[in-house]
Amino acid sequence: MGIWNAHTSMGNISGSLMASYFLNYGWGWSMVVPGFIITFVGLLVFLLLPVDPESVQVDRDENKPNKMGLDITKPLLNNTTKKESPVGFMEAWKIPGVAPYACCLFFAKLVAYTFLYWLPFYISHTAIDGEYLSNQAAGNLSTLFDVGGVVGGILAGHISDRLNARAITAATFMYCAIPALYLYRNYGHISVTINVVLMLVTGMFINGPYALITTAVSTDLGTHRSLRGNSRALATVTAIIDGTGSIGAAIGPLLTGYISNQSWTAVFTMLMVAAFVAGLFLTRLVVAEISTKWQDPRRGLTAGISRSPVVEQV
Repeated sequence: MGIWNAHTSMGNISGSLMASYFLNYGWGWSMVVPGFIITFVGLLVFLLLPVDPESVQVDRDENKPNKMGLDITKPLLNNTTKKESPVGFMEAWKIPGVAPYACCLFFAKLVAYTFLYWLPFYISHTAIDGEYLSNQAAGNLSTLFDVGGVVGGILAGHISDRLNARAITAATFMYCAIPALYLYRNYGHISVTINVVLMLVTGMFINGPYALITTAVSTDLGTHRSLRGNSRALATVTAIIDGTGSIGAAIGPLLTGYISNQSWTAVFTMLMVAAFVAGLFLTRLVVAEISTKWQDPRRGLTAGISRSPVVEQV
């Protein structure tokens, strides 16, 4: 899902490059042209996207997969035998893990979207190697933040799959984003090369948890065992988590507009505090994952000892 979620960063990159190019013709064109493209793609999706499998003559019940020659049981594949009721808003909030991840995403998207909206302006108003970049050059350079985000999303997904530890991965990335933000603020102006490297690293650590939570984590929570197989909770859980994050995405750039009048150091301090708080919201889940991983090897060791011939002889 980290690879799939790369489309978000690719869209940000395309939009920034497009806006930078049409900036030479006036600010209006930077909004009108993307608007026409959105309208065109929206019409394509409306006309070509199938509503459901039946609309393209695909039967849900045909060609069901099987393993080792045995059909997978019907409850796992066919939920049409019983009518499922959608999960309510408050009920979805009570699913274990939804509230911590939603609050974490609030602050993660606050940081990510503050960079997305304000990074070109910050670059154009900060002397890099003693020179100020033009608006177009600053916009093009800012796309590297999302390039790092693509890498971060894939890396976070890969690590969490290998370790089976969503919370540990997301919290670690958020905590690593704090020194990355500090280094970018204090050393990004030395040269373009250093700026590029630090921007890539910052984008990787900030967008990694964002991509992980909005994809794999939302899917895990939407199919949590407490739902007893109800498949109609996934959209509700995803909407709660991503919607809460979107509130942070709106508040972050708004606060930056006021705080930047004082200093950009204050803005980066706000972002570092937000990244720290995002990690804190996952503390309980991190402790639970660490405890589980600590107990599992011990259980395996205990089971191995109990089956040993020495124990049996005793």
